[in-house]
Amino acid sequence: MNGTRTWVLAWLVFGLGCAFGARAGDDAGPLVRALWLVQRHGRSDVVDPRQDQQLKGLLAKAMDKQGVLSAEGVEAVLEPTTIARLAGADGRLDPAEVRAALEADVPPSRTRLLPPVVAHAAYLTTTFDMIDDAHRQAGARLVDWIVQNYQPGHPLEVTVICTGNSRRSALGAVLGNIAASYYGMPEIRFHSGGTAPTAINSRTLTTLRAIGVAIEPAGREAPRGEPNTPNPISRIRWGESGDPASELIEFSKRYDDASNPRSEFAALLVCGEADASCPHINGAAVRIAMPYLDPKIYDESAYETRKYAERRDDIGRLMLAVMMQARNRLGREAVR
Repeated sequence: MNGTRTWVLAWLVFGLGCAFGARAGDDAGPLVRALWLVQRHGRSDVVDPRQDQQLKGLLAKAMDKQGVLSAEGVEAVLEPTTIARLAGADGRLDPAEVRAALEADVPPSRTRLLPPVVAHAAYLTTTFDMIDDAHRQAGARLVDWIVQNYQPGHPLEVTVICTGNSRRSALGAVLGNIAASYYGMPEIRFHSGGTAPTAINSRTLTTLRAIGVAIEPAGREAPRGEPNTPNPISRIRWGESGDPASELIEFSKRYDDASNPRSEFAALLVCGEADASCPHINGAAVRIAMPYLDPKIYDESAYETRKYAERRDDIGRLMLAVMMQARNRLGREAVR
């Protein structure tokens, strides 16, 4: 019964976070902190997004009323040596020990993110069960590529591509950079591009501002695409002011624009049209299709704001899941 009550309360917390948004400074609670602990220190099969819902259920059952986890309760998700290291002689992980383990493991780049951005990213890490199988498989390919090519301190480039470079690709670039910083790998740099560029849609910028991303007009315009749409340049920042790794100069452009990487990058195709029209991406080391429905179809409707937020979060949780898995596979020392 106690496990059932905890499970129900956990899902109420998740539901409230989804409805009202996570805020900087809010207490995530012992269950979520236990989830984060396992996401960082758990066995690789356990932290696969496919197992996310089962993992939450297991932790809810393993936790007593005081938020304490027993060694027996988590032996299916943590190695015995990990339990011994984290729990100490009593074999129990109390909330203070879990919190201390998490605080000791915060990557420096996460501390430089804007507080509302950190809060939203943290919330999305509790929703990996919402990643569908097709996107999970595409994400797994990106994880493999990162693990094979990542070198601390050396840039590793990714370009997110859709047709107009106005919505999904721009969201992918910003959320990808946030995810990389959240998990301590800011060297992984995301860019955006299109096959027939137009302009970054104002709704895209609005939905990024809603999670705390700072956006300022640069006061100038990039070359226009068809149909001669104004193409303003924006400075998009998700971290500390003055940190080049925390901002992106963004405008609509072709994926092979001079401002984007020209070789040895991962190309992520986030719309079906770009996937179909670009069977080959010049200079790409790997080409990964991960199409998402265009939120444009909801423009000027009652659901416009919610649907842009939905697409932003769909892309964001996948990017976070990718970076979590890549960081764990690379090992702690490789990314600190």
